[in-house]
Amino acid sequence: MNQMQFTVEIKAPASTVWDMLWQDETLREWAAIIDPGTYMVGEMVKGSVVQFISAENGYGVSSLIEELIKPTYVLFRHSADTQDSGSKSRENQWTGGSESYSLSEQDGVTTLTALFDVPTELQDYFADVYPRALKKVKELAEK
Repeated sequence: MNQMQFTVEIKAPASTVWDMLWQDETLREWAAIIDPGTYMVGEMVKGSVVQFISAENGYGVSSLIEELIKPTYVLFRHSADTQDSGSKSRENQWTGGSESYSLSEQDGVTTLTALFDVPTELQDYFADVYPRALKKVKELAEK
């Protein structure tokens, strides 16, 4: 796996950006740019496991919330790749990788940084879609 990082500045408080990232309706909007139909199952609580699942193909990943400091930081540790909406295991493409979101607010502007491990064969794809997904988060938060 390779590590990738993307950053965007958003004219909104960190709490607003956080909500746009993790509220079901808005998560579905920005995550759909990465993988159509993606939604999250589970609660954003440190130590719990959430699943990110694609409604389109049923593939997903189960992730431990290893660190959580609302509304400024979350670290997911991907613990299992799944299929059939999380009911079956599949190849370990994402297992063991991490994904974090850091939010830093200054003078009404929040800097959002996404840092994550990505399988080598998907690096070009993520270089294309992730900036567009973060642009969507920006649009939602600045409304």
